[in-house]
Amino acid sequence: MARIVITSGPTRQYLDPVRYLTNGSSGRMGAALAQATLEFGHKVTIISGPVSVAYPAAAEVVDVITTQEMLDATRLAFESADGLIGAAAPCDYMPRHIESHKLSKTGEGLQLSLIETPDIIATLGASKQPKQWVVGFALETEDIRFRAIVKMSRKCCDMIVSNSAEAMNSDDNSVEVILRDGSIVGQLNGPKQEVARGILLQIQKHLVERS
Repeated sequence: MARIVITSGPTRQYLDPVRYLTNGSSGRMGAALAQATLEFGHKVTIISGPVSVAYPAAAEVVDVITTQEMLDATRLAFESADGLIGAAAPCDYMPRHIESHKLSKTGEGLQLSLIETPDIIATLGASKQPKQWVVGFALETEDIRFRAIVKMSRKCCDMIVSNSAEAMNSDDNSVEVILRDGSIVGQLNGPKQEVARGILLQIQKHLVERS
């Protein structure tokens, strides 16, 4: 039995007390992966941004809002885990300055100065222990396989799951599962629950059983 951490859902980066930057991630893929992980007999901790999806009752769930909060919670959970599956879609940018009051319309428009948020998978991939493994997700709109392989190397992942933007907030997904050496070990299509089981089968075969 492995202890596996799964990040899931979006994060939010607030501009003021009521407005925020985010994306359309629903958490459905994370929930499906958690269920599949439990079916394989492993323990699961989910680090989740704000979602309405229901996670499996047998999983431990840690709720977060911002990307920094997700990084902090994932780092803590990963310390005692065997593996990490980064299925979340953290917000990549945050405002340089967060207003303490609600911004009002002025008729002149609004200019935002944004800075990058921490890269959760790259941070933990670079610091993982020899017996730990990291699986990343790459959601791209063009050159999907190439960009996924580049991302896998840059983020020190042991495996990456590539998919397109159509997967976001959808019940279905179409993915390729790619190993560190660039070999494609899975091409999966269909409901996210079925795709998740296929991904976990490859994780079990190539990462869990070899660790």
